[in-house]
Amino acid sequence: MNRSSRLLVCLVAATLSAGLTAKNAEETSVLLKPEAHFSDATRNTTTFLSSRHYRPTKLDDQMSSMILDRYLKSLDGGRIYLTASDIKFFEAYRTTLDDAMRNSDLTPAYDLFNIYSQRVSERMDFALDTLEHQFDFKVDEDLELDRRELEWADSESELNDIWRKRVKNDVLRLRLTDKDDDSIRDLLKKRYFDQQHRVAQLDSEDVFQLYLNSYALSIEPHTSYLAPRASDNFNIAMRLSLEGIGAVLQQDGEYTVIRTIVNGGPADMDGTLKIGDRIIGVGQGAEEIVDVRGWRLDDVVALIRGKAGTKIHLDVLPGKSGLDGELVAIDLIRDKVKLEESAAKSDVYEFKNNEVSYKVGVIDLPAFYHDFAAHERGESDYRSSTRDTKRLIQKLKSEGVDAIIVDVRGNGGGSLIEATDMTGLFIESGPVVQVKDSRGRIDINADRNKTITWEGPLAVLVDRNSASASEIFAAAIQDYGRGVVIGEPTFGKGTVQHLINLDQNQFRRSEVRFGQLKLTVAQFFRINGGSTQNRGVIPDIEFPTATAGGEYGESSLDNALPWSSIKPARYEIYQDMTDVLIAVNDRSMRRVKNDPEFQFLLEDIRLFNEAQDKTTVSLLESKRREQLKEDEDRRQMRKDKLKALTDQVEIDSVTKLTDTEEGTDTLAEIAAQLPEENDVSDADDATEEEEDEAPRSDIMLEESIRIISDMISMTSNRMTASNVKFKGKSASN
Repeated sequence: MNRSSRLLVCLVAATLSAGLTAKNAEETSVLLKPEAHFSDATRNTTTFLSSRHYRPTKLDDQMSSMILDRYLKSLDGGRIYLTASDIKFFEAYRTTLDDAMRNSDLTPAYDLFNIYSQRVSERMDFALDTLEHQFDFKVDEDLELDRRELEWADSESELNDIWRKRVKNDVLRLRLTDKDDDSIRDLLKKRYFDQQHRVAQLDSEDVFQLYLNSYALSIEPHTSYLAPRASDNFNIAMRLSLEGIGAVLQQDGEYTVIRTIVNGGPADMDGTLKIGDRIIGVGQGAEEIVDVRGWRLDDVVALIRGKAGTKIHLDVLPGKSGLDGELVAIDLIRDKVKLEESAAKSDVYEFKNNEVSYKVGVIDLPAFYHDFAAHERGESDYRSSTRDTKRLIQKLKSEGVDAIIVDVRGNGGGSLIEATDMTGLFIESGPVVQVKDSRGRIDINADRNKTITWEGPLAVLVDRNSASASEIFAAAIQDYGRGVVIGEPTFGKGTVQHLINLDQNQFRRSEVRFGQLKLTVAQFFRINGGSTQNRGVIPDIEFPTATAGGEYGESSLDNALPWSSIKPARYEIYQDMTDVLIAVNDRSMRRVKNDPEFQFLLEDIRLFNEAQDKTTVSLLESKRREQLKEDEDRRQMRKDKLKALTDQVEIDSVTKLTDTEEGTDTLAEIAAQLPEENDVSDADDATEEEEDEAPRSDIMLEESIRIISDMISMTSNRMTASNVKFKGKSASN
């Protein structure tokens, strides 16, 4: 950057700052500025990002442009606060942020944030003023719900019209719940005041983390900077020792979205809250509900956390509905999640196929866990997912099962060691996964134990939320031809992250904390040479639900690493089931087509996709009420049909015979079992049943049981690991 460019940036910053202090000075929040120790944290972060990341990326003008775009998106992704004139001013930083970052100069970040903060305050003032006017709900006009890809408002008057419609929509939504005008006005006043206050309460550390993440996420989506407060929250989450509702949250615009529901937690046991649902309001016991739209994620998390045994009330916008759907009230009692519900467990099912009954053991594996601390202490009875699964297999064998299904749906990963050892339960020995670091060095993780715990027919059930270690396990079983993979294409996270404590990488003269850096350092590859990154694992038999919700998983994440391949490892294939899979898949497709419950699920998917594609909403009250009536009629019809299904007896019914579980007392015992480097995002899945519908069976699991039974009947004893492998046949040939 030359001298004239630097001068331009200084002039722009001075002009914008002057505008802030001159306009509404009495209402403007205190201008934020960086704290002194942020310079050292910036220096450490840029050093690691530029030298240790799996995909080294230069901090240059191109990166500067990416940082600016991402920072603006993080501030005003919905394009409802800033105007085109603001953006024109910001363009002066387009190619200068790299220079500032290298010099640990954080002035640009705070200049831009302070302007954004002022614009939010102005918008809330406008909303409060607009609320005092009467709206005509007989005017046929629409509100654009999603402005992320639209142009910035050209003028303040254009932005005013956008906000007039937003306020009108807020009023209309409450009118549709039959609230009176005074109640509506009081509720919305509080919401707008709260939002104005929350933005004003953001501190310097918040801005610093937001800015550094605009850099980190411009490199790759699983790399991020964690300020001390966020670092503490992350470590608590990894220990799985919180008292709360048992849900992992993520931010999506102004909404707090359910990203994952923890097995065995209050939300999971209640069953009402679903992945993809948006939390709108939170109440403590009998206290008033607090509207949390627009809140910071950590503030929402702090509000939801609480002591075991206390009551929490949630107002939730279901993920399957559009942005203008009806709210659902959910009451939960906070508790500690018990390990019994998070450890491997098994059930036995019976299915009659052509007059022949088959017993199928199903092992539910929510995570690949390993008690590293107990293992290192030399405790002989340390817990691990592989040890638990091995015990379950032995029990299932004693009960005479004909086949086993390992269910890793929703399993976001965990220990890489466990993924390797788990595969070893089903193969004689051999490579399981290849790991490539940033220098191109490749390590092969292999099973060295020649003992096979289960030699019989095997299937792995996966879905879009099966990620990381789950994908390694499923891919290895598939590559060896050891079993069949059934379900949906998996998430596609094929990278490894390490946590770097920045406090340990500088000379401190005080107790000031710098936080942590979550850094992508390696990539997984299948033994056939292909990566699980981006593409995931494609099932041998794929359910029609695979397209639910449009884009999902790693491929939908901005700036994700692409799929790639390396040289295959040497391994021996057990069997080629191609001809059988074609016939089995044909049978499954016919069943699914004639299964009313599967068709209900596909209808849910269609409605979900329609809701997601809808970017506008009518502000005509009569039209909105008509839509609400149609939705209510549809829900009632669905409820009646599902209830009728419970009175029908299926010819090819799947019957649950036994219920066996393995577990320990509390999640505190699994605190260190999930390694920090395997942090996985889960895709949304909003195709669950409505709150008031009759409970559904697990139709995907039942169909998987039918599939594995079909394969047994077609292949006789061919699906066993004890059969002669293609000796000498290497996958690399």
